Amino acid sequence: MGTVTNYLLAIIGIAFVLQLASPLVTALFIFHPLLALAEPWRFITSMFLHSGFTHIFFNGYALLAFGSLLETRVSRRDYIILYFGAGLLGGILYYATYVIGIIEPIPALGASGAIYGILGATAILIPDMKILFMGFVPLSMRWAAVAWFIMEFVGTFNIASGIASAAHLGGLAFGLAFGWYLSRRGSAPGWTYEQPHPEWG
Repeated sequence: MGTVTNYLLAIIGIAFVLQLASPLVTALFIFHPLLALAEPWRFITSMFLHSGFTHIFFNGYALLAFGSLLETRVSRRDYIILYFGAGLLGGILYYATYVIGIIEPIPALGASGAIYGILGATAILIPDMKILFMGFVPLSMRWAAVAWFIMEFVGTFNIASGIASAAHLGGLAFGLAFGWYLSRRGSAPGWTYEQPHPEWG
């Protein structure tokens, strides 16, 4: 049986091919604040759509790198809950920024909210793992999560960025909370604070 990460990557890849084949796919399934309540499935379907090759490449790389690692530390069920819960909360928080007037009703798409959830959970479960933050700054996952949180919180109020920072922030918050829950529940098989952590970068 394949990993959940590989299945998610396959769905994302198939969705992107369908997007390239017909713009109608994006129009029907992208998240749009004005349609959020009338067509709530867009909260989920938009998590599998991407705006271009660069967008899908970086999201796919992050999902493969961090998702594959985290999936070895948690159950398949918990990993699925994490992915969809983070993506859903990300969409809800993005929608909330429209409702309270921070942003205009701008459509959004991408797996980033869900992936930020994976990053958040990884920061809790493997806090000392080293990564290259922003591609060149060596940080532990613990401090990278702090930096991501600050960066996305500030970005939420930058309406000209073209980035759905609120969705990232919601996904990260869900991942941190769910990772804490898993660590307290003891449902991360084979993981302890004393276990050596792999280095990244």
